[in-house]
Amino acid sequence: MEEHTDDLDGQPLFWRSAGALDGTPTLYLHGVPTSSDDWVPFLEAGGGLAPDLPGFGRSGKRGDGDFTMEGYAAFVDRFLEHMGVDRVRLVVHDWGAVGLLWAMRDPARVERLVVMNAVPFLPGFTWHRAARLWRTRGIGEFAIGLASAKPVMGAALRGAAPGLRDEILAHFDQGTQRAILQLYRTSPPEKLAAAGADLGSITAPALVLWGADDPFIETRFASGYAAALGDAELELVEGAGHWPWRDDPALVARVCAFLGTRDAGSAALPDPSRLV
Repeated sequence: MEEHTDDLDGQPLFWRSAGALDGTPTLYLHGVPTSSDDWVPFLEAGGGLAPDLPGFGRSGKRGDGDFTMEGYAAFVDRFLEHMGVDRVRLVVHDWGAVGLLWAMRDPARVERLVVMNAVPFLPGFTWHRAARLWRTRGIGEFAIGLASAKPVMGAALRGAAPGLRDEILAHFDQGTQRAILQLYRTSPPEKLAAAGADLGSITAPALVLWGADDPFIETRFASGYAAALGDAELELVEGAGHWPWRDDPALVARVCAFLGTRDAGSAALPDPSRLV
C-alpha cells in the first residue's frame, strides 16, 4: 500500500493505493467523519484506490469548498479523471454513498458495487439525533465543536470498534467540522429520496452488506437499497454496527471475494508518472 499527496483543482488531495491500476480497480469511498483510514485492510487484501474526500482526512478543507452531495459526486468524477481510470468496482459506506450519485449518471462505468451502511437515497429516512443538531444553525456549531472532546466522541461512537475514535479525532479539525455542517445542512431527507430515483439504472452486480446493529441508520434501508438497485443481494450482519467490518474483520475477505480482488493488493503498482 502506498500513500500519495497531490493537487486537484487547487486543493490538496490525499489518497491511498495498492495493487495494479490496470483493468478495473476498486474505488473505496468513506463516510462522515472518517477518512481513507477506513479502507486500509481492504487495500491490503484486495488493492484499489481510496481518497480522503475533500474536507476530510488529509485532503483540502478550504472554506469555499463545495461540501454538498453534488460537489462530492463531481469530485468522484474528477478524481477518476485525475487517476486515468474509466471503470471501477465501487465500494461505498455512509456518506461515501455520493459515489452512487456519480454511478447513476453513467452506470456503465461500474463493474461491481458494494453498499455498506450507506446514507439512504431512499424515501422515509429521517436524520439521527446528532445530524439533526448539526442541521440547526448555532446549535450545530456548538454541538460539533463539543464532539472534538474525546469523551463526547467516544459516547457518540458507542459500541464502535476500539481505535475508531482516535482515528477520527486525528483529523477532526475546524475544516472537517465545517464540511460536515455544510453537507448535512444541504441534505434534507426529501432531497436524499429524490437523489436515489434512478438507483435501478445501476445494473452491475451489487452486494448490500449491512451491520444490523447500526444505531444511525435503520436496517430497513438495507432492504430498500437491495430492492432499488438493479441486481443486488442483501446480507445482514448480526452483531455488527455502523462500521460492520470493524466488528467482523472477516467481512473484508467477503467484500474482496465479491469484487473478485482477493489478494490483488500484493500486485505491483504502475509507474506513478503515468497518472494524469
